Amino acid sequence: MDSSMVSEFINVVNNVLWGEGQVLIYVLLFAGFWFSYQLKFLQIFNFRHMFSVLKNSSKTDGNSTDNSGISSLQALFIGLSARVGTGNLAGVAVAISLGGSGAIFWMWVIALLGMATGFAESILGQLYKVSDEQKEYRGGPAYYIQKGLNQRWLAILFSLCLFLGYGFSFSAMQANTIADSLNHAFNIPSMYSGAVITLLAGAIVLGGLKRIARFAELIVPFMGIAFILVAVTITLMNISAVPAMLYDILTSAFGLQEAGAGMLGAAIKNGIQRGLYSNEAGAGSVPHAAASARPVPNHPVTQGYVQMLGVFLDTMVLCTCTAVIILLADVNLSGEMEGIRLTQSAITHHLGENGVYFVSAAISLFAFTSVVANYAYAESNLHFFKLDNKVGRTLYTLMYLAMVFWGSSASLTQVWRMADVALGLMTLVNVIAIVQLTPTIVALTKDYNAKRKLENVSNAEMEFKANDIVFQGKVEPGIWHK
Repeated sequence: MDSSMVSEFINVVNNVLWGEGQVLIYVLLFAGFWFSYQLKFLQIFNFRHMFSVLKNSSKTDGNSTDNSGISSLQALFIGLSARVGTGNLAGVAVAISLGGSGAIFWMWVIALLGMATGFAESILGQLYKVSDEQKEYRGGPAYYIQKGLNQRWLAILFSLCLFLGYGFSFSAMQANTIADSLNHAFNIPSMYSGAVITLLAGAIVLGGLKRIARFAELIVPFMGIAFILVAVTITLMNISAVPAMLYDILTSAFGLQEAGAGMLGAAIKNGIQRGLYSNEAGAGSVPHAAASARPVPNHPVTQGYVQMLGVFLDTMVLCTCTAVIILLADVNLSGEMEGIRLTQSAITHHLGENGVYFVSAAISLFAFTSVVANYAYAESNLHFFKLDNKVGRTLYTLMYLAMVFWGSSASLTQVWRMADVALGLMTLVNVIAIVQLTPTIVALTKDYNAKRKLENVSNAEMEFKANDIVFQGKVEPGIWHK
């Protein structure tokens, strides 16, 4: 199959999923409304509790007799490492360039709904997790599809999409954005950038999940806070223009401007598409990070709240920061796909020529953490295929690093389209699965809420045991002891 046939296939699938067919837009909106309703809009009514679970999130379960798992906070940072990347800087720019300022409103909508979807898939990742030979927890959609639904064919299909997406094309796309940013700021040839990115990524991922978790825990808070501070500074510098910017977002979102009717569809499509790409709610990626933790209290729903917070921080906070920076700048929106260079131009407008260096540093850190976290997601599925051994990991690692190097020099459009196909297929399979597992999701949430209502409840009393609820399928023996 030559490259033109591959390109044509990618275009056809994208057109069905994201283009004229818009299958995924309807699927994601349905999933968001479905789980919001089934879980009684907990992303709104339990919003404060989402933050309170962070109190113990830096610990692992003290009742554990082994050192299995990482902390909930580390799992959150791994999830944010994958979420916080090109979608926050380049993806927002793509959404605005193609859909106008109204795309940001629809990005917020899909994030608010996606918080419930992210909660649902994350507690399933926890419930159906397994322990591997390295005493690390593994889990994700392939595991809960097989264990909860006994549909191995669907689990295999998801795993293949995951390897195509997170194992290969997503990391290539992140490397592409880093290389393009460094080339624009410092005229560094993409091949040289690609080589350095590949070597650094290899040094981290070869240390396994716990090294990736430590890296994420160190880098993600630093880069997130720095970017928020810059966005707040730029907002204060342009405070008089903020009301007009917000009015423009709202009117554009509903096609109320002069050229609005033609832009309405583009705003909805690009806002939802890029919002999903950034926060990944429903895509089936974050359950891999959620499954790797041993939370405190040791209940699957604890990790659901933690990862739901990740959706909020990613889109409602960080993506909004990028949108504000772009919309408050006097930059030309061409109507054609623009990536990280639009964000660079906007910050340069606000901060002068030094702005381009800040964006290059930010995108390099944002995207590089995604490159590393993407490896962990796909690598967790090697256990599912019984390839979690030296030969299997070596082959996967070599293929992953080769794609990182290739992606640094590939074209922007080609890489984004590959990423869209992989994300779309993963999302379709995952949503089909989690909707079928709704009874288990609701039962777990009710169990957690009932235990929360007990007076002076301790972490031990909050702990989940396999006989606490009736769930679909079966869980791994020994994980949730009776």
